Amino acid sequence: MNTARLPHADAVDLFLQLCEDRRLDEAQRMLAPGARIVFPGGAVYGSLPEMAAGQRGRYRWVRKRRDRYHVGTTHDGLVAVTSLGTLYGEDLSGRPFEGVRYADVFVLRDGLIAEQHVYNDLADSGVSTPVSG
Repeated sequence: MNTARLPHADAVDLFLQLCEDRRLDEAQRMLAPGARIVFPGGAVYGSLPEMAAGQRGRYRWVRKRRDRYHVGTTHDGLVAVTSLGTLYGEDLSGRPFEGVRYADVFVLRDGLIAEQHVYNDLADSGVSTPVSG
């Protein structure tokens, strides 16, 4: 998948949508070699299947209401994209939840996602507990 021609925020939005739709093979092609996906609690993953397996058992399902994006550059000239919004879904007991804050910070190298840092209030809201890496 060649996303190099997409604006950076659009590429990140597509990546997040593919992940939500569990089209992980397509989304994985948007990751740079050696990519790091860092979750709350310090869990670090190198692939989307690894991330999906590592996060299993935290909730039944979750999706994002992506409200806005901020695009900038890092100190070494890479592109940084932050996605802000809220999470909604269903916890392990089947109770729906919504309005849980999240921020995802992406670092792109040559149009591919080299890093994703996930921050959210799922643990603080009682939906799940952090997974240690």
